Amino acid sequence: QVQLVESGGGLVQAGGSLRLSCAASGRTSDRWTMGWFRQDLGKEREFVAGITWTGLNSYYSDSVKGRFTISRDNANNILYLQMNRLKPEDTAVYFCAAERAWGTIPDRPNDYTYWGQGTQVTVSS
Repeated sequence: QVQLVESGGGLVQAGGSLRLSCAASGRTSDRWTMGWFRQDLGKEREFVAGITWTGLNSYYSDSVKGRFTISRDNANNILYLQMNRLKPEDTAVYFCAAERAWGTIPDRPNDYTYWGQGTQVTVSS
């Protein structure tokens, strides 16, 4: 079992940047694939980015590719999402998630077992 806590959300103008963090505790020695998802009001939760345990492989949704970067610091059990050139349509609650995915990067919410509580990102136009 692993516990996840996101931070770093806030209000930013379009074109700006934010960096989200997700601190993990518990069974952090397991080889977790980590993902970022987001959910706006009235919409389904959608995949943003994912990264394997080693950090060597990552995968992005088309809507954020080239603007967002996912990374992880396994020594300190922290997952990051650097978000640049933010757009109003990036506004959502952002969640981190963990799963024992054995080197793959699932992109469906149901594929992940452990979730954080979310952090709000609001991008003004």
